[in-house]
Amino acid sequence: MFDTLTDRFDGIFGKLRGKGKLSEKDVDEALREIRLALLEADVNFEVVKSLVGRIRERAVGDELSKALNPGQQIVKIVLEELTESLGGEAMQVTFAAKPPTVVLMAGLQGSGKTTNTAKLANLFKSQGRNVLMVGADLARPAAVEQLRTLGRQIDVPVFSEASDPVSVARASLEEAKNTGRDVVIVDTAGRLAIDVELMEEVRQISEAVDPMYTFLVVDAMTGQDAVTVAESFHSTLALDGVILTKLDGDARGGAALSVKEVVGRPIAFASTGEKIDEFETFYPDRLASRILGMGDIETLIEKAEAAFEEEEAEEAAQRLIEGTFTLDDFLQQMQQIKKMGPIGNLLGMMPGIPKEVRDVEIEDKQVDRLEAIIRSMTLEERANPQMIDASRRGRIAKGSGMKPQDVSSLVTQFNEMQKMMKKFGMSPQKAKSKSRKGKKSKKRRGGRTTSKGPAPMADPTVLMNESIDELSSLRLPGLPDND
Repeated sequence: MFDTLTDRFDGIFGKLRGKGKLSEKDVDEALREIRLALLEADVNFEVVKSLVGRIRERAVGDELSKALNPGQQIVKIVLEELTESLGGEAMQVTFAAKPPTVVLMAGLQGSGKTTNTAKLANLFKSQGRNVLMVGADLARPAAVEQLRTLGRQIDVPVFSEASDPVSVARASLEEAKNTGRDVVIVDTAGRLAIDVELMEEVRQISEAVDPMYTFLVVDAMTGQDAVTVAESFHSTLALDGVILTKLDGDARGGAALSVKEVVGRPIAFASTGEKIDEFETFYPDRLASRILGMGDIETLIEKAEAAFEEEEAEEAAQRLIEGTFTLDDFLQQMQQIKKMGPIGNLLGMMPGIPKEVRDVEIEDKQVDRLEAIIRSMTLEERANPQMIDASRRGRIAKGSGMKPQDVSSLVTQFNEMQKMMKKFGMSPQKAKSKSRKGKKSKKRRGGRTTSKGPAPMADPTVLMNESIDELSSLRLPGLPDND
């Protein structure tokens, strides 16, 4: 979503880092480009004015003059102020001491309100909560049925009845108490535009259920219009936070960067994809880091911890170093990586990834081709790819819908990867040999077998560089070249 803005910041900071000392003219030029980049990203003008003003105040003061590297200090200042504009800290949701905790969902039609009601319910359920979703959107045809369909997917019940929205919302509280539900999420009706009828209905529902949290669902694709919508709802409902949807789209990011400063309420959650589990707590510092091209290692680690079993990952890493890593292991690792989300998104979270690599479009379908090739092999072939001859290649290619040369390329490159990884470890045979020698040496007393002084070792820097060169030359079938 923020690719264009990230590229602009890369260019701005690249110029600053190349200078040992910054003049006031250099700072003014950088701030002018930052202002233009934010305006082009559809950030609210007042927000841009405030953000750039804060950066200027710190950049031309004592803080910058005391820095050993003024260019890096500018980047630090921009990161901190951008984080502040996005909300500063992640919003912490607490639950009522006397259940149920009521959450009211509001927003315009088409913003993804019903879907995100289910996503929020799924998140709370994963935290051990017993959730009840309430279908109080009786204006849109099939809205309640959509909520029930989503409820069946995540195994969360939905309460609704053929009356009026206010009565449904009020009755849901009694239903929650009777069924032992400690969280109630009320999905309300939306309109194509803000009107008096919509605001009055959602206000009456709010009075009936007295929500602990009122969240406004905002479509990030609407840009600055999202801020106007948020202001209108806030004047009626006193919002507690915003849920930003479609952060995985190609919007310029103005809504995310504007809503907190204009409305004064934080972005609580963000929808990062279409799947029910692509929904997460919004962390301002992490998003600011990603916008500035610094990656988001915290989210990457969290996704990896959720997708990978620790023991399995350690065993796979050990087999990789020992040279016993098979294509079956490779298939399992790819499946776990896919659980972490789209590969393109994962690349954006990795710090230090060059722009050229970030811009390469790697679709999950391209990874699926590799899976198809491996799944078309027998278990014996996966364990010992060297046995795959021309006849076997033809059979595997036919079974996977690929070409024989694609199969050959995968096997060749996999063998090269194994050879490269052996440089960092040792084969099982060598490990056993070393163990036997160690046992024999215990029986002998004294007697130096090597010359005095440290044993000669290969330069680890040279070894690492050679391995990186080899890794960069790997080209697996179905994946685009970076050249």
